[in-house]
Amino acid sequence: MRQQKNVYSVGQVNNYIKNMFTQDFLLKRIYVRGEVSNCKYHPSGHIYFSLKDETGTMPCVMFLSFRKGLTFQLENGQSVTVLGSISVYERDGRYQLYASEIIREGAGLLYERFEQLKEELSEMGMFDPAYKKPIPAFVKRLGIVTASTGAAIRDIMNISRRRNPFIQLVLYPALVQGEGAVDSIVKGIEVLDKYGVDVIIVGRGGGSMEDLWAFNEEKVARAIFACETPVISAVGHETDTTISDFVADLRAPTPSAAAELAVADLGSILQSLRDFDDRLNRLMEDKVREKREKLETFSWKLERLSPGQQLLEKRQRLADLDELFRKLMEGKIRENRQALAFYIERLNGASPLKKLNQGYAYVAGEDGKRLTGAKEAKVGEKLTLYFADGRLSARVEEKE
Repeated sequence: MRQQKNVYSVGQVNNYIKNMFTQDFLLKRIYVRGEVSNCKYHPSGHIYFSLKDETGTMPCVMFLSFRKGLTFQLENGQSVTVLGSISVYERDGRYQLYASEIIREGAGLLYERFEQLKEELSEMGMFDPAYKKPIPAFVKRLGIVTASTGAAIRDIMNISRRRNPFIQLVLYPALVQGEGAVDSIVKGIEVLDKYGVDVIIVGRGGGSMEDLWAFNEEKVARAIFACETPVISAVGHETDTTISDFVADLRAPTPSAAAELAVADLGSILQSLRDFDDRLNRLMEDKVREKREKLETFSWKLERLSPGQQLLEKRQRLADLDELFRKLMEGKIRENRQALAFYIERLNGASPLKKLNQGYAYVAGEDGKRLTGAKEAKVGEKLTLYFADGRLSARVEEKE
């Protein structure tokens, strides 16, 4: 009799193969380079395309949820690098690449440079939270390093002045892409740091990786790290990440968000103060009411206990002590006055002015020191004689 063989359905086989793909660590996160073909934008928002090279073709799909990270229009013929995972679509029984990020050719090399520099600066400790400076709660002077034209500066100005009409905005109009952008951004950071602003926003609006590359340069990263003023990095859109974001004291997803993070909302603060004032008034009213009720209770108890006699006795005792204290004070004052008169008389007797008034003089040599006898004077020496009503200058003609 023939032995019964195991028979599997198509779905079981496809599911088994899918599990094999799922368990393969390499296929969960893989970069694949190729040329775009059969590119179709579905009405649902998904993008269906293929990657091909001289050896073959691979079907790919990017779902709508991942499209926010796509900064360019995907078209046939483009050379790209796709990051994603490979799995089996069970219905058709075929594998495909599920894309989460697509990088244009050339941007792939930039991405490698980005990762390399990021790793180097991280090892140096430039991303360490210990070096992050706090953003002041109330900024009076806000520095901005960005292009003088464009949506970024307009958004920052509009939001800052809406939140705080009294804030001072200091713009350093920098180049944010192309040749000279790196040196321009570095110069802007250094100038505003010396100028004395409270916070510096460094950034620009969105763009491709190439457009944002100036903010991935080591020179800009070191300028941000060395800046003594707190720096907020606001480069591109929320999905864009640059080296500046890691080095800065705070990363904002957009220039608009940077303005909201840097500038306190005076309207909200004033409303909070009004709320606190109302709450304080209510608490004070409740406290006064509570104390008044206690006072009325104590007053009622005081009347019930009739302490009038005790108050009279205490009042008499206080009057006696007051009289005794007054007499002691008068005696002490009299005693001190007598002692003072005695000391005044002694001081008058020892006063040099009194001696001078009696016809005596104070004699000083050329060095200003007092002479106590003729032997201390020298012939020809100039002397100064001090009397009660003035002084005389004399010269020693003869000495005996």
